[in-house]
Amino acid sequence: MRKNINRRDFLTRAGALAAGTFMLPSLAEAARQAGVTLAEKPAGIQLFTVFEKMNTDPKGTLEQIAKIGYKEIESAFSTRGKYYGYEPKEFKALVEGLGMTWRAHHALGAPFKMPPGRKLPTGSDGKPITIPPMKNLRDNYQELVDDAASAGLSYLVCASTPVGTTDEIKSSIEVFQKTGEAAKKAGLQFAYHNHATEFDPVDGGKTPYELVLSQTDKDLVKMELDLAWATKAKKDPVALFKEHPGRFPLWHVKDIKADLSTITAVGTGVVEFKRIFEAAQIAGLKYFFVEYDLAPGIETVETCYKNLQKILA
Repeated sequence: MRKNINRRDFLTRAGALAAGTFMLPSLAEAARQAGVTLAEKPAGIQLFTVFEKMNTDPKGTLEQIAKIGYKEIESAFSTRGKYYGYEPKEFKALVEGLGMTWRAHHALGAPFKMPPGRKLPTGSDGKPITIPPMKNLRDNYQELVDDAASAGLSYLVCASTPVGTTDEIKSSIEVFQKTGEAAKKAGLQFAYHNHATEFDPVDGGKTPYELVLSQTDKDLVKMELDLAWATKAKKDPVALFKEHPGRFPLWHVKDIKADLSTITAVGTGVVEFKRIFEAAQIAGLKYFFVEYDLAPGIETVETCYKNLQKILA
């Protein structure tokens, strides 16, 4: 097993050994040894990135994604219902037939409810999309776990959940624990995906993120860190990894502009991907998924992949 080393550690060791006779690797090589390359952990994609395309032509869209080079898939909800209109095993077969692996699925923590002041996105017809009834972890956690297990997934992920009050956080934590226990029995892992609001203090106390981390079993409830939303909240992903090593097996590789408001293609914003990937072993990274919320086109998806290749070269 390769030893974890960050940039500062490497420079310290280099200085200490400079007068010796050892042949030291370059800084880039040290970073490579400590981090992740695309060859070691193939790039994945969260399908919310291509939400509308998956609703209109899931098979054709997956073919385009596979052609770009993505190898891992994380699914989300669809206006078609179920898994883009497929049963779990059918969707698994479709993905695998294209040379990719379906690793994780996003589910809501509670019944769907639009945030105040927000509207549903519009489809190609200019009208708001129609969302069919969706299962959620609060009411249907066992069904969702069973579906994920039948598809051979590695992870079931809570995409979002109410965390605006202490009572909502307490309820969500209870749901997470139950889901984590059921997932373990079924042979998969449960994880929680964040937005920026999880880092806002609630009721004058701690943040929802702190409470989830401290009040759930670290083996039953893992975290899927969204790198852009963490950056928006001015949280350092590497610091989180060091505070809770091994707790972050999944990442959303998403970028955000300097205004900390506008999502942009990977590699064109301010998220420090190279530095973050150098801490992959500390985080316990297993899979990462590129995400660009409602990307304007497949060209953006390809740009993200190509930029990520350069970052992890």
